[in-house]
Amino acid sequence: MRVTLSTLDTCESSFTPLVVIELAQDVKEETKEWLKNRIIAKKKDGGAQLLFRPLLNKYERETLENQNLYLVGASSIRLLLGAEAVGLVKECTDAAMRAFTYGTRHSFKGFHDNNDDFLTMAECQFIIKHELENLRARDEKMIPGYPQAKLYPGKSLMRRLLTSGIVTQVFPLHDTEALKKLEDSWYTRFALKYQPIDSIRGYFGETIALYFGFLEYFTFALIPMAIIGLPYYLFVWEDYDKYVIFASFNLIWSTVILEVWKRGCANMTYRWGTLVMKRQFEEPRPGFHGVLGINSVTGREEPLYSSYKRQLRIYLVSLPFVCLCLYLSLYVMMIYFDLEVWALRLHEDNETVWTSLLLYVPSIIYAIVIEIMNRLYRYAAEFLTSWENHRLESAYQNHLVLKVLVFNFLNCFASLFYIAFVLRDMKLLRQSLATLLITSQILNQVVESLLPYWLQRKYCTKVKKKVQALKADVDTTLYEKVLLEKEMGTYLGTFDDYLELFLQFGYVSLFSCVYPLAAAFAVLNNLTEVNSDALKMCRVFKRPFAEPSASIGVWQLAFETMSIISVVTNCALIGMSPQVNAVFPESKTDLVLIVVAVERKPRRVAGRELIRKQIAFQVGLVLEGLRNLIL
Repeated sequence: MRVTLSTLDTCESSFTPLVVIELAQDVKEETKEWLKNRIIAKKKDGGAQLLFRPLLNKYERETLENQNLYLVGASSIRLLLGAEAVGLVKECTDAAMRAFTYGTRHSFKGFHDNNDDFLTMAECQFIIKHELENLRARDEKMIPGYPQAKLYPGKSLMRRLLTSGIVTQVFPLHDTEALKKLEDSWYTRFALKYQPIDSIRGYFGETIALYFGFLEYFTFALIPMAIIGLPYYLFVWEDYDKYVIFASFNLIWSTVILEVWKRGCANMTYRWGTLVMKRQFEEPRPGFHGVLGINSVTGREEPLYSSYKRQLRIYLVSLPFVCLCLYLSLYVMMIYFDLEVWALRLHEDNETVWTSLLLYVPSIIYAIVIEIMNRLYRYAAEFLTSWENHRLESAYQNHLVLKVLVFNFLNCFASLFYIAFVLRDMKLLRQSLATLLITSQILNQVVESLLPYWLQRKYCTKVKKKVQALKADVDTTLYEKVLLEKEMGTYLGTFDDYLELFLQFGYVSLFSCVYPLAAAFAVLNNLTEVNSDALKMCRVFKRPFAEPSASIGVWQLAFETMSIISVVTNCALIGMSPQVNAVFPESKTDLVLIVVAVERKPRRVAGRELIRKQIAFQVGLVLEGLRNLIL
């Protein structure tokens, strides 16, 4: 008789597994039984009322290697009640977007009593995650079998189990058929087409879909810059001073694209229901610690930590450390300029093909050093931000983003600002920008996609050989699937992906007027980035839990800040150009005032008025530049 993994005598075997919980190998039986009872217990008894069973039954445990893996699912009614609890917003039959309630379920578009597709699999897994995280201690003072793992009323059990090492990981399972369909419409056939953003949202959730939507939008937004940049590079590339027109276009472009994105993002998130979704009360992050006390807002007993102590840690330790890292970055930059001078002298003394190539070596070395420093600093920033002991995950993310962006901005762009405004060497600026941009793109593709994919393929081959060698009279399909997925890398979020786009936006918007091919290289990189990131999400990393999002969050502010810096930088470059200087041959004061006015005036208004006035103001500069070029 052939035994399947799903063949069990209990009614719990009939559910579709959605989430996997992996326990440590030495977990005690009483702890397993306690955890199972808390997960399957009714809500009124403090449980999650979910379906739960081990991956292997007794017979299979004798045949296959026991991995301490457990499957979690839920009935259709339980998921619908969970959708109401988390406040999911769905479209009604009258086309309005409303928070779902079980009592009015028939008024929602697409709902039928026998329809299992009303909730996407990503939403179902998000609901299960929410229910597991909201399993809270009641009368327990400790986790059974582990007296050192203390509990207090209201404490999240799953977070305590994770921090204690009893539970090693919790992850959602891939849906093989749905994933295959998504891959076929997404990246398996390389073609210039729109991404299936709604399908991505249905499978991975809104946060991931918004990233890919922004990546696609940003790529299309770069195309006008690339189209203008190609002929500009071909016909005036020897004259580094004729950049006033391209700089003026940069001013308009960097402002307009972000305003248009905000409108498109709002349209998407409204259609998905996350724009009007109520924010859940934010729980303390898992790493937060302190002295037990009563929260004055919730009335719950939880760790309390003085904000005064946190501020001391930020200003007396974190801030000096960040300043030290910034100084180190500037010191490395000066070493890079010494190498540039050495390479230039060597080329002037002996002009050969090899010395011509040697001129690019300092920039390539510097670009590699920048990437290494960025990654090392990221680890230090994560450690420091965790040590600051922020209560909320949002506060932790905001402080981490601020630390990383400040360092990355200085590390990547300080040399370009120095070349542009101190050395005023446009030829060296073009060479440095091109080298930094292209080298960073190549390194990111290799480190973030190709290397993890190669390692994952090796592991998959190893696991399949191991399972086949068992030759057991057992259907090992699910066993092999879970075993493969549990060893996949964990996707740590969109932070690194947005950071890469942020730096790319900086390279293009700040100084691409002296290297017009920057946008074209960015477009080529992003076309491959879409496919490599899609491959990474589908085949390299575990499926992440869906997270509802109404926007790209703090990254919108980061891009807008970069846009303002871009406006200032391009205005300064325009002010330095011979064409504009020719308009004010005698009075430099008038020139400075005009440049400041160009930069300041658009920032006094907002929205459509901002765009209209900025375009009108800068078109005048473009026409003036054209007149001087012709003359």
